[in-house]
Amino acid sequence: MKSGRPNIVFIFADDWGWGDLGCYGHPSVKTPNLDRLASQGTLYTQFYVCSGVCSPSRAATLTGKFPARLGIHGHFANHNRNAERGMPNWLDPAETTYTRLLQQAGYAVGHYGKWHLGHGEGAPDPSAYGIDECRVNAGNGPQLGFEDADNVRRPFLRGDEEERLAAGPRTRSSEVIVNETIGFLDRHSNEPFLVNVWLNDTHATLDPDAQMLERYEHLMPGGVMHKHVGANAIYFSVVTEADRQVGRLLDHLDKLGLAENTIVIFSADNGPEDILVPDASHSGVGSTGPFRGRKRSLYEGGIRVPFILRWPAGGTRAGVVDDVTPLCAVDLLQTFCSLAGVEVPSDLPLDGEDMADVFQGRQRPRRTPLMWEWRFRVWGHCIHRSPMLAIRKDQWMLMVNPDGSRTELYDIPKDPTQLTNLADRHPEVVDDLRRQVVQWQKTLPDGPITDDAGLNDYPWPTSTNAHS
Repeated sequence: MKSGRPNIVFIFADDWGWGDLGCYGHPSVKTPNLDRLASQGTLYTQFYVCSGVCSPSRAATLTGKFPARLGIHGHFANHNRNAERGMPNWLDPAETTYTRLLQQAGYAVGHYGKWHLGHGEGAPDPSAYGIDECRVNAGNGPQLGFEDADNVRRPFLRGDEEERLAAGPRTRSSEVIVNETIGFLDRHSNEPFLVNVWLNDTHATLDPDAQMLERYEHLMPGGVMHKHVGANAIYFSVVTEADRQVGRLLDHLDKLGLAENTIVIFSADNGPEDILVPDASHSGVGSTGPFRGRKRSLYEGGIRVPFILRWPAGGTRAGVVDDVTPLCAVDLLQTFCSLAGVEVPSDLPLDGEDMADVFQGRQRPRRTPLMWEWRFRVWGHCIHRSPMLAIRKDQWMLMVNPDGSRTELYDIPKDPTQLTNLADRHPEVVDDLRRQVVQWQKTLPDGPITDDAGLNDYPWPTSTNAHS
């Protein structure tokens, strides 16, 4: 590995499915820039986030802790809604984050894009978590925006209908975020930096403009201006536009001569939204590839997402697909610190592990188990509605409700679609993993659990005639 601390660019997309990229097997969507990134680095097929929804997934990424341990079980909403779900109103700024650890070690730290780790009255802005420069939405602090014709900054993702139609701030969200990131790179190109590029795309509601839709005109009966645009065209257009903006960012790293010793990561916070959710009713066709589950679910499609890594100076192998190594979002804090030469406090209780050797080209099993809890309803078809608890250890994924119902055991490398329940064939594995995950759940902060959590009931037709 060449000398000098690496820069880090962490691109974290919103609600992208594992299968939403050409390099992950999508037959129709165009992602040439992310495909290029994968050809220049390593594509991982077994990367997990720690929740099927946004805020807990992001909290785990920053802190290296399972979010249920922090009392963050769902997305941060208004304070009344947070209280109803037994949640705090924001991520505790006393928590150690990778941003703070690298900032203390001399890195310039930026964050551009979605925050969603607490907002509203009293919520800290990102500077409380070790971030030097930021512009965000779904959070307090300096806001993302766009300049209008009078050079007045308009709030990002806000404004009345006339403003949205005139300026398209939601349509242009990835462009705005990448513009801000490029400015950060220009200001800090002569020092080590870490920048979070947390996209809003492809979170519903999506609103691609006519130029974006033209790329998928062949999917529309009647063409772009016809009223029947279709969900595929809408969703694919946003994916491809986000990919185009990522390409601009990668090109700028090349222009500055920074690509060689910059760790570039592309991933997503959870699986794709279900089309039965109203905000996604026109666009909810994100692909989970071969997996069961979507957003909110603990099946693979809800928590297993893309992860592409490029770092030429560090030894990341180019054009490689790693099917061996299960990586997780809770690994990033230790891994970033290890590669940057930053010491992690020895008394910091973390749930991940240092994957620096994997970032440098090694393939290996993980040493630590991964655990999840989902206390609420899972939207969508009953086949996606997972049990409340899950644990991944070695090749096994056990899914179970706390009372022991719905015990499901899958050999994930051999059965990634989770079609064959092996619980009856491996009772000793079930007993061991169930003990571990139930015991872990008992250590979590108390909070309400909805009546439909962990259920996959279907309203099966019944006879109304007792004599028939």
